[in-house]
Order: sequence, then structure tokens, then C-alpha cells
Amino acid sequence: MKDTMKEFFKVIDLDQVAAYITQFPKVGIETVALSQTMGRILADDIIADIDLPDFRRATMDGFAVQGASTFGASEGNPAYLTVKGAVAMGELPTYSIGPGEAVRIATGGMLPQGADSVVMIEHTGTIDETTIEAYRSVAPGQNIIEKGEDYEQGTIVLSAGVKIRPQESGLLAAFGKMHVTVYKQPVIGIISTGDEVVATDTLPGPGQIRDINTFTLSGLVQQSGAKPVSFGIVKDNIDALAQKCTQALSQCDMVLISGGSSVGARDLTIEVLGSLKNTKILFHGISISPGKPTILANAANKAFWGLPGHVVSAMIVYSRVIQPFVEHIGGTAPQSSINLRRQAVLNRNVASAQGRVDFIRVRLLDKEGILWAEPILGKSGLINTMVQADGLIEIGINTEGLEKGTEVEVIPL
Repeated sequence: MKDTMKEFFKVIDLDQVAAYITQFPKVGIETVALSQTMGRILADDIIADIDLPDFRRATMDGFAVQGASTFGASEGNPAYLTVKGAVAMGELPTYSIGPGEAVRIATGGMLPQGADSVVMIEHTGTIDETTIEAYRSVAPGQNIIEKGEDYEQGTIVLSAGVKIRPQESGLLAAFGKMHVTVYKQPVIGIISTGDEVVATDTLPGPGQIRDINTFTLSGLVQQSGAKPVSFGIVKDNIDALAQKCTQALSQCDMVLISGGSSVGARDLTIEVLGSLKNTKILFHGISISPGKPTILANAANKAFWGLPGHVVSAMIVYSRVIQPFVEHIGGTAPQSSINLRRQAVLNRNVASAQGRVDFIRVRLLDKEGILWAEPILGKSGLINTMVQADGLIEIGINTEGLEKGTEVEVIPL
């Protein structure tokens, strides 16, 4: 067995890890009510079946006019316009606008035929019931939205793989999509192992620790748009662990197991994975710190992960390695979260070893308009370093540290 352990413990880099993502199929799809789509992943492209808006509308309260009728207007030389009436909200105008004419209109009102712009009401004065003067000129297209200016009929307004936020929900409502096809939320099983790990509501005895990883990993899974399912704590017993792993695989789309004992829990995970049917260990070890001894197996086309037991290592491995796999099977388009990263300036030197990618926890500090990244140094068993952190910076595999003043990209936690 020892030789097998050595054979598996050959580290690979992050690019090699990412290459395994497409081995795992996406979960199924379902149709849900629009009111239930927040945070869900769109499964089909949404095509505009109408122009949005499907009529020319005012963006200001004022008077719909032909822009040419106001050219050269000023407070000293206003343009005089004849008011033909008013357009009520939700009403189809019954008349058209010619040169020198105007119609009172509210924001959102439909422009009458012939009108191409709106003079803001504060730039007008009333002469009598049928005449106004305009103190500002407007160009054609000013203070209006053209038909189809938001979205033209036939265009893709939302692509499959998009996460639905309030703005996407509003867009779906604008096109009358009361039911939407989305990906099901992946179910992720979580198993904690170790003779020293006890339930969270238990007072730890000598050498024991409360189960933290079940809760940190569950939170991370939920942030990824998936559903965590805890399968409890399993002692360092191969039969019990194999039984629990089999149960988790039968009920879940992916399984995470975090190590407990430092005297071979990860070796035990390898042994259990090797005994499961239709399971192939893809790698054991990634050239990152923290999190080097991470394991990935393909168990009947489901990803089965072996994570370090230390809470910081497990959280960072999930955030930087596992989350893209969860998002992939959940239908999220690749690179969807890359724009969430922030640029900051490192406020102290940070050392790093070549041959691995180092993820450094940082807090963000805004001082005199400059966003600084302050490293939070500490061992992977100290959860306080994650509580203090706003994000991570990545030091490349061929880089010997970073100097103070270096601009860095902060990956949010």
C-alpha cells in the first residue's frame, strides 16, 4: 500500500487540474417560477420576441417635439411652440406632431408620430393654454428611448450559463417570462473524518477538536449556488468510511471529504477511493500552498474530493480549486466570476517558494484613496486568518515572492 501512496502523490499544477473539469457532466434542468429564479443558473438562451421597448418613449417629463423646431432656442430667444394636447401614460397618441408643435408628455409616455425628441419641462415656460416657449434646443433623439434601443427583436438578451441577479430577473419580467428553465442546484455531500473530530455541540476532550469543516464547506457550497448535505463525522475506520462514501455518492452530484488525523487520514481516503466501484483516482497532490495533498477521483462520473483537514487549507482549496467544478456541473458559464476581482497595492514584502502557487490571505485597506492589500500571515489551522481576510492574492509558481508596492489582483472570499 505504501508504494501505491507514493505513486499517487505526484503533484500537478492548477492548469492540469482545470483540464479535468469537463470530465464531469452537468446536472439536469428544471422549470421554475420567475419569483424563484434568484441566484439560479439560466439553462437556455433567452431570445427577444419583441423590441424592448416596443415603442418610442420619453425619458423626461416635458413636451414631445420635432427637434428642428427648437434649434437656436435660448432664454433670450426662445422657440414658441403650439401645444396640441397631452399624452397620458399607457395611452396611444391620437395625433401627430408637425413643425412648431408640441405635446405634453410624462416620463415613459409614448411619443406621438412626428415627434423625435422631448424638451424638459424645466426648460419651458407657459405663455397661455396653447402656447409654450422653449429656452433650450434639443437634438433629434434627445430625452427619448428609441424602439428596440434596449434590445432588438430576435437578439439574445441572456445566454445560458448566466447567474440570475435582480437585474436579470427584471429583464426576464420585461419579456413576460413568468417561468424560466434553469439548471438544478448541484447536491454536494460533505464528510468529516478523524478520530479527534467531535460534533460541534460536544465539549472537546484532550486532543479533540470540534467539527469546523462541515460548516465552512457547507457555507462555501451555498455561496456557489449548490446544496450542501452533511454526512456527519466518520472515524478513521476504512469500512465505516467506505460505507459513508458509497452512501454520499448515491445521493449527491459531488462529494467532499476533509481529513481529520494527521497520521494517515488522507492515505485512508486514497485506500477507500481505490476500493469503490467505477472509481479512478485522477491525482493526489497539487502544487499549491496551502492545500498540496488534495485528491480528486472520478467516481462513476462524479467528482470525489479529498481535502486537507486544516480549516484554512480546506477553504482555500475549495475556493480556488473545487468551486469551478461545482459551477461547471451547475451550468455556470466559465470565467463568470473573474470580473469580481479587485486591484490593490501590496503594503509589505511577501516571501514565496518557487515550484508552487502560494495563496496569501489579505485584508483590504483604503488609505487616502489607495486600496492596499495587507497580508495576513498564519498557519493553516488558524481560522482567525480567514475571518480577518477579505480575499486572496496568488503568487505564481515561478515567482520568488512579491515586493511592497506591487499591484496585485485580489480574489474575493
